[in-house]
Amino acid sequence: MKRVRITTGTVGLVFKNEEYQRVLQAGKYWIGFGENVLRYNLAERFETPIELKVLLKDEILAGMLNVVDVKENQIAIHFKDGIFQGVLTSGKYAYWKWVNDNTFDIFDLEGEVPEGKIRKIINKPEIIKFVQTVVVETYQRGLMFEDGKFAGEVESGIYFYWKSLTPVLFYKIDTRQQVMEVSGQEILTKDKASLRVNLQALYKITDAQKAVIDNKDAEKQLYILIQLALREYIGKLNIDELLAEKEAISDKILGMVKGKLEPLGLKLFECGIRDIILPGEIRQILNQVLVAQKKAEANTITRREETASTRSMLNTAKLMEDNAMVWKIKEMEFVEKIADKISNISLLGTSGVVEQLKEIFSTAR
Repeated sequence: MKRVRITTGTVGLVFKNEEYQRVLQAGKYWIGFGENVLRYNLAERFETPIELKVLLKDEILAGMLNVVDVKENQIAIHFKDGIFQGVLTSGKYAYWKWVNDNTFDIFDLEGEVPEGKIRKIINKPEIIKFVQTVVVETYQRGLMFEDGKFAGEVESGIYFYWKSLTPVLFYKIDTRQQVMEVSGQEILTKDKASLRVNLQALYKITDAQKAVIDNKDAEKQLYILIQLALREYIGKLNIDELLAEKEAISDKILGMVKGKLEPLGLKLFECGIRDIILPGEIRQILNQVLVAQKKAEANTITRREETASTRSMLNTAKLMEDNAMVWKIKEMEFVEKIADKISNISLLGTSGVVEQLKEIFSTAR
């Protein structure tokens, strides 16, 4: 026999030959030969060297313990006096009741993390490793798939799902207006001229389910529809018609494609021809035609001006013929023009100056 003392805040478990005998609470006790005592702190988790269910057959000990049974695909969030302590995975755990208020929230690792206090501590490292976080931006729509099956469409926001045996996947769709480049399209015109066309289109996804689930590569299909419409329309025009209707081509392509996009979940807002690139030989010919046209326009303008000048001279001559005063005025204007070009005039003597000037200008004329 030997005497043992169990202090306040501790508990003793008596074993004999590794077999559990009884529980000792605070106090002094005699223990028999071959018995030994394992002491436990009531503020700590109860960990036993033997199977827990064996100890729980003792009703006194069972009443002192708070037992948590966490099943497969579950976790338990442990709080001590309302303060987060950690996460318990599958297994059976025991905590002493008498010192601390230990509480446990058990969650099945399936589906979405529920609302509540778990959301306030979800970013703790011990918890977040069990959680899949999905952020759907304001300009996005989210398509959710559970176990490979479409489960629904979600709006913008932050979503938390448990990582589980049933995978939850999200496909995020950008719903903003986007630009599509349809570049380097080699097309033959009606008159067999080969040219290259670059086109830009503005579009957006309006129905995420149709764009992703009902169609594969909806945007690639849009590209092909624009490409085919471009080839079909330009193939009906010769090169002169094409250059003349360059601004109208965009509206025609838009009208040809717009009605085919509803099954794709897309909407086409605008498209425009950015470049029409002609072969070198055709560019050279068109430049020659342009130069010839401009020369012809210049000759026409020159002849028009010459005709107007001749007509003006004829009208002036008729007026001078009918009016002697007009003749004199024109004669004085002519003399003035000649005088502007003469730097020195030599006169003899002081008399007959007017007659000498008249003779000089008559000779110059």
